[in-house]
Amino acid sequence: MTTRWIRLKIARAAKLTAGLVTGLGLACQAGLAQEVPELKVGLMATLSGPAAVYGEQIRDGFMLAVKQSNGALGGLPTNVIVVDDKLDPDYAVEQVTKLVEENGIDVLVGVNFSKIMLAVHDPVVRSKTLFIGTHSAPAPIAGRNCSRYFFSTASQDDQVHETMGRYASLKGYQKVVTIAPDYEAARDSVAAFRRHFKGQIARELFPKLGQTDFSEEFREIEAIEPDAIYAFMPGGMGVELVRQFHTSGLKGIVPFLSARTINAVTLPYMAETAEGLMSASQWAPNLDNPANKRFVREFGREYKYQPSVYAAEGYDAAKLIHFALELTGGVKDQEALISAISAAPFESVRGDFRFNSNQFPIQDFYVVEGVRRTSRIYEMEATARVFDDVGDAYSGSCRM
Repeated sequence: MTTRWIRLKIARAAKLTAGLVTGLGLACQAGLAQEVPELKVGLMATLSGPAAVYGEQIRDGFMLAVKQSNGALGGLPTNVIVVDDKLDPDYAVEQVTKLVEENGIDVLVGVNFSKIMLAVHDPVVRSKTLFIGTHSAPAPIAGRNCSRYFFSTASQDDQVHETMGRYASLKGYQKVVTIAPDYEAARDSVAAFRRHFKGQIARELFPKLGQTDFSEEFREIEAIEPDAIYAFMPGGMGVELVRQFHTSGLKGIVPFLSARTINAVTLPYMAETAEGLMSASQWAPNLDNPANKRFVREFGREYKYQPSVYAAEGYDAAKLIHFALELTGGVKDQEALISAISAAPFESVRGDFRFNSNQFPIQDFYVVEGVRRTSRIYEMEATARVFDDVGDAYSGSCRM
């Protein structure tokens, strides 16, 4: 977005808030005591069970930005109400209803799993509560079910898979075997990979959800002799897949491409078995911009562990709110905030960042690798940019 268009959006936001600000000024002149309003933020993430590590990163990234703002995003004292969705859609809906109706939140942030996002998205936006998603971004909410009350600091779910599909084509791979768990979202990830892969999918392998022995799958791969493997295998399944790939005899012979498999959350468990294996992301700790350098440095200092893309998305959400409120002069009016947020008036840790027509990011995507920093510390590193300033495939279906 050019500076001219950003200035136009800022001017519109200022016009929307002018009446409110004038009213506040007149009240002060009349001698009425004015309290500084409080910003109420509901933060929902999965914070219990094995998946808690992902939600904790979102929470910690968001709270770091609040701390950097001295507890006052946009100059407003900020009360963050943290809620565990327990990875239960029905429970999550109950909790967001309480946040909106009982706690009176100004904005909801978070959500790191698609089944939770699909459950809570419609109730929140129907209430006209501003909602900033920080990781989960399924196709319906980017396309036909988009809403002017929903923004995302995450990539749309398909995009990391599309990135690896394009990378495989750029590398000239002609025959690829894909492997992903046997459930709908995983099958969607393979379809997204195919969208930008120009070669042949020699075999699609769908092991059972929760499977931890992949010896049979590796025997099939060895028999096929593909140019590369593409894996979407999140969580513990991914850890076991990478460990067994390391000992299968295929490492160093067949390139291992992946998304949402190797990241800063799983890398400490994979350690040297993930070295040199490729994944896709819109963020990495080594992106060379001032905002990212500060984030990585201060996150590690505050929490004593390495940030992942989940933490980066949470941090960006808080920074987005902070600078949007600075733009409105601290006015929380929803229309003013929507106009201000649309301008994306902040420096993202990922560098280039602006919102598309569906209020999802237009941004860069990278190939990232697990690298050893010290004898005990491993980190994801961006090694090549695959997409430059790209939006998602569903924005054309969005009608606000």
